[in-house]
Amino acid sequence: MTFHVLALICFAALLGPLLALPRRWHIPVVIGELAAGILIGRSGLNLLDPAEPTFTFLADLGFALVMFVAGSHVPVRDQRIHSALGSGMARLAVVAVAAAAVGIAVAGFFGTGHASLYVVLLASSSAALVLPIIGSIQLRGPQVLAMTAQVAIADTLAIVALPLVLNPSTAGPAALGSLAVLTSATVLFLILRTANRKGLRKRLHKVSEKRKFALELRFQLVVLFALAGLAVWSHVSIMLAGFAFGLAVSAVGEPRRLAHQLFALTEGFLGPLFFLWLGASLDLRELAAAPSMIALGLTLGIGAIGIHSLTRLLGLPLPLGVLSASQLGVPIAAATIGIQQNLLAPGEPAALVLGALVTMAAATLASTRLTARKSL
Repeated sequence: MTFHVLALICFAALLGPLLALPRRWHIPVVIGELAAGILIGRSGLNLLDPAEPTFTFLADLGFALVMFVAGSHVPVRDQRIHSALGSGMARLAVVAVAAAAVGIAVAGFFGTGHASLYVVLLASSSAALVLPIIGSIQLRGPQVLAMTAQVAIADTLAIVALPLVLNPSTAGPAALGSLAVLTSATVLFLILRTANRKGLRKRLHKVSEKRKFALELRFQLVVLFALAGLAVWSHVSIMLAGFAFGLAVSAVGEPRRLAHQLFALTEGFLGPLFFLWLGASLDLRELAAAPSMIALGLTLGIGAIGIHSLTRLLGLPLPLGVLSASQLGVPIAAATIGIQQNLLAPGEPAALVLGALVTMAAATLASTRLTARKSL
């Protein structure tokens, strides 16, 4: 890794904001970043080596931070969400049953043997993608709250389940590792809550802001990377470490200044670098060599949209059902872990990302429909 390569990465990542700039398009920034990685990576000009150790390590840092931010976006403390948990869980149950049937059928048809992985993907949602869309178009109403609760629960459960279903042969050790990470995150939540109640966080915040120490950011990074280290040591993905810590911070309440600092670090550098690395790691020529993988990606994307649209039977408006199908963190995490641990067939990681892109496109169309309806 050289400064010239780093400059190329940062320059290429600008494609994300450029594509997202026109508000009427509602294109997530991540799509442009993935496209940039595909363009200059293995599928395109081959200007980047995704196997380069420094590049891979920085991408892992970005992965941990992206998942942390995703966890911190889950509205754990919102009492309105708590009141909507019942209807949200009922709709998620319908989605899970349909996902189980479709996931098993898809795995059998394509002969991949990854039925449990497809079930998790089909039932998952992305709080990191859905919540900003809801906020940007200012949607309100009980149906929106119920859908938000459904998305938050689905995202959390999918991220916990993903490491277990990706490699069933190591499910036992993975379950113990996951338990260790989740227990550590729970202990951290209790410590943070105690510090908050005793006013320690407030005093730390004042000193940090007055003296320009950025102490909160430093402590958060220490804890995040320590959890990531525990995850690696216990053979669990750093995805779970980042997301669990994000949930803990969200449950306590994240100071606005810290949120801005983490936003700058994640969205300005390490997050785009991770998505660029992922795009560079994908070899779309494998899709061309195995057209069945293109069909798999389209099937997973369209299947997720159809499954989540079933919530219309329980009273959820169709555009909200389509929006709840949007995926980001879980399929990208599955592709990332699959690439790193060589768990997926050639072309399958690209197929998972293709499926996610299909759901993002549908979410973009749904958000355009919802823009005219501010209350549901």
